[in-house]
Amino acid sequence: MSAQTQPARRRITIERSFQAPVEEVWKLWTTKEGIESWWGPDGFEVKVRRLDFRPGGELLYAMSATAPDQIDFMKKAGMPLTTESLVTYTDVVPLKRLTFTQMADFIPGVSPYAVATTVEFDTKPQGVRLVLTLDAM
Repeated sequence: MSAQTQPARRRITIERSFQAPVEEVWKLWTTKEGIESWWGPDGFEVKVRRLDFRPGGELLYAMSATAPDQIDFMKKAGMPLTTESLVTYTDVVPLKRLTFTQMADFIPGVSPYAVATTVEFDTKPQGVRLVLTLDAM
């Protein structure tokens, strides 16, 4: 029996700086109110259904198309207007780093697969530098 190696998955890194205290930016990623205020693309609304923010804990959220163009796109693609997604937290270092996995199971014709994401919060005199690293989809 021969072992098969999986090709290395490409990673994407995005860096942004915010003129805000790290505590405020952290809350946007770790609270129901914070997540609902920004998560998801324009034209969609996110509702957190469950949040257990700790290693091994989960975030369950529903994302719904709300803008006419997005509703039209979803209908034409044969996709539901609302999809649920589950995030599993794997590492949490308060105000410093959070790591999670999320299943990409919403793409028509593509078998579900896990996407790993790490968010690092680097406190600077002017605010916070956020570094987001995730598996390419």
